[in-house]
Amino acid sequence: MAEHLVVEGGTTLEGTIKIQGSKNGALPLLAATLLSDGRCTLSNVPDLKDIRTLLEIMSELGMSVDQRGPNTFSMRVTDETKSTARYELVSQMRASIYVLAPLLAKRGYAKVSLPGGCVIGLRPIDLHLKGLRALGAEIELDHGYVVARAPGGRLKGGRVFLGGPFGSSVGATANTLMAASLADGKSVIEGAACEPEVVELAHFLNRMGATITGIGTPRLVVTGVPSLGGARQSVIPDRIEAGTYMAAAAITGGDVTLEDVRMEHLGAVVDTFEKIGVRIEELDEETIRITRPGPIRPVRVTTLTYPGYPTDIQAQLASLLCLGEGISVVTEKIYPDRFMHLAELNRMGAEVMKEGASAVIKGVKVLKGTDVMASDLRAGAALVLAGLVAEGTTRVHRLYHVDRGYECIEAKLASLGAKIHRVKDAAVTRAA
Repeated sequence: MAEHLVVEGGTTLEGTIKIQGSKNGALPLLAATLLSDGRCTLSNVPDLKDIRTLLEIMSELGMSVDQRGPNTFSMRVTDETKSTARYELVSQMRASIYVLAPLLAKRGYAKVSLPGGCVIGLRPIDLHLKGLRALGAEIELDHGYVVARAPGGRLKGGRVFLGGPFGSSVGATANTLMAASLADGKSVIEGAACEPEVVELAHFLNRMGATITGIGTPRLVVTGVPSLGGARQSVIPDRIEAGTYMAAAAITGGDVTLEDVRMEHLGAVVDTFEKIGVRIEELDEETIRITRPGPIRPVRVTTLTYPGYPTDIQAQLASLLCLGEGISVVTEKIYPDRFMHLAELNRMGAEVMKEGASAVIKGVKVLKGTDVMASDLRAGAALVLAGLVAEGTTRVHRLYHVDRGYECIEAKLASLGAKIHRVKDAAVTRAA
């Protein structure tokens, strides 16, 4: 049965919480284990719906998965005869496209359903296919599936530019990187994404025996190897979850300490939050304290590829700015249609208007609780944040979106003093 969150506004958040492992970091690492001839172990893997879905897909593809604790998985491929990732599972999450390259590079054939996931605007996979074709893959679309073949069973080294109309693609870079690791010869990836999640994938592949240089730069050079072995890696802290709880502390005027945080991954977020009046103290290398001693000041911010301001913390910032002084402008350069949360914020009393790829936000004194619906993962988080400060009760429906990216969001917020709990849906309260 579907669930929703009930949030009673007006509580100031105080306390300490630990940031989970990165969802966006764990997914490509898990997929990369399909390339290995040995056993791989990943720790600090977050307990999320997207993770469980990908593990189910991988199990169907011949992966034996052994969970060794709440956040550690040991896995090994035991059957390479299956190379089809079916629609029923792939349609649940866009990141399932990550299995395309490992299947193609290791088994010479892959049939993967076109992916699903959040509804945040058009997100084609053309750059993924461009990267694989540059390595010699023969690809066709057949009844909703991507069918890819490696002539002779092996991909060939090649050169490809992966810059797109909205910047570099993390997913396309990851897929091309995984494929190139087992391709014959040398590959050069220009316009590669530089996000920390891509950096960690490259390091993991090198631990498995790959030869990748230029890690962390827009130019990756990969010298293919005949095979890859086992490796161990710990998933990096989730910079998006960290940004979300930074916003939660700021919107309530609280005093919150976050543990397991990589400040070097949050430069643009910290800069933006400090501009609007949030104080961020670095207590040690992986611990920060967030307070807001004064009002929320207006700001102009544009989402960009890393190290720019992340699109995945755009909605949370919008909720924060709804209670700011003056007029703020948030421009979305990654997914220009990623503004479905704005209408829901307006239902709560916000004054937000979409103009092209920008949200113009006029600060108000108060928000008011009501029933709202999450349209995607980060929009759901933004509505939860708004509910924390809204007068009365806010009910956030379609909670399954939020569960895709946050471990027990209500428990963590409750530990900081929020009045929040999860309930089963009795009936649909508002039409979709």
